[in-house]
Amino acid sequence: MGKNTEIISGDRPTKEQLDREVERLNYRRRFARALRGTVYTLITVAAIAVLVAVLLLPVLKIYGSSMSPTLSEGQIVLSVRGGTFETGDIVAFYFNNKILVKRVIAQPGQWIDIDSNGTVYVDSQRIEEPYVTDPSLGECSIDLPYQVPDGRLFVMGDHRSVSVDSRSNTVGCVAEEQIVGRIVFCFWPFSDFGMID
Repeated sequence: MGKNTEIISGDRPTKEQLDREVERLNYRRRFARALRGTVYTLITVAAIAVLVAVLLLPVLKIYGSSMSPTLSEGQIVLSVRGGTFETGDIVAFYFNNKILVKRVIAQPGQWIDIDSNGTVYVDSQRIEEPYVTDPSLGECSIDLPYQVPDGRLFVMGDHRSVSVDSRSNTVGCVAEEQIVGRIVFCFWPFSDFGMID
């Protein structure tokens, strides 16, 4: 109040007072500029992160036990969009306004058969499935052997006795345009941090 009173009252400010006032105004301008720059940078980084997450690397939370023991409820995983999907890949796909996570078992045109013990055959060859701990025919309403239609993938959960997947007419084979991405990495909880097989 004292400084302003001096200037307003008509007294001539000293050079030191003017220098301090100029320095104060310059500091406020620099601070405002730096604050604006920081806010713009944060907004840009957040927008890029959202675009990357939505368009290239969707982040998903696992619900249910159909992929155990490979994936557990509550895990947060990263998926990669695009590319081709190989047998054995874990994919996320849209189904009835939900996202399901299953493993690719057979490609378009291949024949799949599953015996009563849950052993899976693709083109008459038994496939090795070290990720399955409870082989089971599970919920199967398709006629076996079954040929995978063009442009579709036959998928199954790793927890075969509880998974509802391509063995059921309810889900059926997955069209490639339904696929959100291939699950590649788990980053939560930290005890499971790492690549997913």
